[in-house]
Amino acid sequence: MNIALLGSTGSIGTQCLSVVDANRDKFNIYAIAAYNNIAVFQQQLDKYMPRYAAMYDAEAARKLRVPKGCTLYTGPEGICELARLEQADTVLVAIVGIAGLDATYAAAKAGKRIAIANKEALVTGGGLITQAANESGAVLLPVDSEHSAVFQCLNGENRSRISRLILTASGGAFRDYSKEMLKEARPEDALRHPNWAMGRKITIDCATMMNKGLEVIEAHWLFGVPAERIEVVVHRQSIVHSMVEFADSAVLAQLGCPDMRLPIMYALSYPERTDISLERMDFTKTMTLSFSPPDTERFPCLKLAYEALKAGGGMPAVLNAANEIAVEAFLDKRIAFTDIAECVRFAMDNAEDIGADSVERIHCIDKHTREKVRRDFLGDRG
Repeated sequence: MNIALLGSTGSIGTQCLSVVDANRDKFNIYAIAAYNNIAVFQQQLDKYMPRYAAMYDAEAARKLRVPKGCTLYTGPEGICELARLEQADTVLVAIVGIAGLDATYAAAKAGKRIAIANKEALVTGGGLITQAANESGAVLLPVDSEHSAVFQCLNGENRSRISRLILTASGGAFRDYSKEMLKEARPEDALRHPNWAMGRKITIDCATMMNKGLEVIEAHWLFGVPAERIEVVVHRQSIVHSMVEFADSAVLAQLGCPDMRLPIMYALSYPERTDISLERMDFTKTMTLSFSPPDTERFPCLKLAYEALKAGGGMPAVLNAANEIAVEAFLDKRIAFTDIAECVRFAMDNAEDIGADSVERIHCIDKHTREKVRRDFLGDRG
């Protein structure tokens, strides 16, 4: 199988490559793309010798030593070229943030098999992407552990008989913090996720529970289930990755040790299951699986995501843009942890009557929201 890996230097991208390394007889890195991490990307070019490569940052791309026989593209359109490659059997989109929207949409229009790890693409442009996929015959295969779990539970099932989707959340690094403690929380503390090894942005999103909110919106588009039938529960152990309840009240769950290589492998191998050397569950040992409702008073970002999904149109794009700017400001120690939700609330309350009927329109909403947040919210905070 020829793979086009978009976002090869990030957490999901590097874990995907480790899966490929263990299965070189099954998978071939045909194309890779990255943003601007020259050192890591150069190592990947030298090791995998892809036929095509792309780097978002054109200036950084000029410093690369491109292997013989490899065609290098630059800029966002260059990454979209890789997403459309005829010889690529699977396009794995692991680009962080709204930057993954264009490539996901390009792959969907091209009828590709898309392993999607970029939740922001579906959050901001879910209607456009699913419509393009339906028209072209593209297949969307979720890589997020929660959506992969739901996808596995639905294998062979009648989706019209879904009663509800139950997404599990670890609760993030601050799940035991009081409201007062959250006001003093530091970026270095938020980045210590108790269960998963992930990138900086998504780890902060886990701490605010915005990540789970984005996953609710993503689940709506992936599985066609309305907001009121998608629930979130806090499951500290991260063993049950998500559940599906059916009309007869039966609940199916997918379990496994917390390791992103499992959903990556499932997406690449689907509909088959391929052997992979991971930690196995040992049910002979005493095990506690706990579940509790999320606290949206301490973590209001989850509630804001539900509001954005129900509002529809361009509101999820407003939510996403404001959150990306707020997370960046928190990591730079410009705002407090609790200001992240305040920033998103501000952007949604001040959003115009907006539609999201094209990729260009979504980018316009994104740009306008970022400018307004920087000027009118962050500007007030120096």
